[in-house]
Amino acid sequence: MISSTDFRTGLTIEIDGGAWQVVEFQHVKPGKGAAFVRTKIKNVETGAVVERTFNPNEKMPPARLDTRRMEYLYETDGNYTLMDTETYEQMELTKEQLGDALNYLKENMEVNLQTFKNRIIGVSLPNSVELKVTECEPAVKGNTATGATKNATLETGYVVRVPLFINEGDILRIDTRTGNYIERA
Repeated sequence: MISSTDFRTGLTIEIDGGAWQVVEFQHVKPGKGAAFVRTKIKNVETGAVVERTFNPNEKMPPARLDTRRMEYLYETDGNYTLMDTETYEQMELTKEQLGDALNYLKENMEVNLQTFKNRIIGVSLPNSVELKVTECEPAVKGNTATGATKNATLETGYVVRVPLFINEGDILRIDTRTGNYIERA
């Protein structure tokens, strides 16, 4: 059991059968009355952020999140097949379960699948991925003094803003946390 006085940013706890991650916390000792812990916690499954206060003697169990290394294989009819790299067991996920990860997912890419009580709660990707530009407007000569950008469509269908010198066929490194262009690979 974890006491509310032991909260740290990133700690995952179980409240009412759900997994919650501490985003912010503050120990408050008012002049009158008892001390308390003011927190912002995020539901790991839905992403909802809630502010909540806890008594300092309140205890809750840690949430046990399991992470499995998976390899993305292919997509058929809106179902995305992943394979466990240790047991070779395959499972299918939907677009809703993958969420924004679809923007960066390539065949044979390794991802981490997170589960809580055998329910899939998310897919975590590497911090950056390399994707090929499939469609891009040509740069206009002399239009580079202002640091202008243009749209580029990547092999996954994701559209990203890139500098004018990027051309079709270039391989780009994209940050999966922000969705921004980093550099040419």
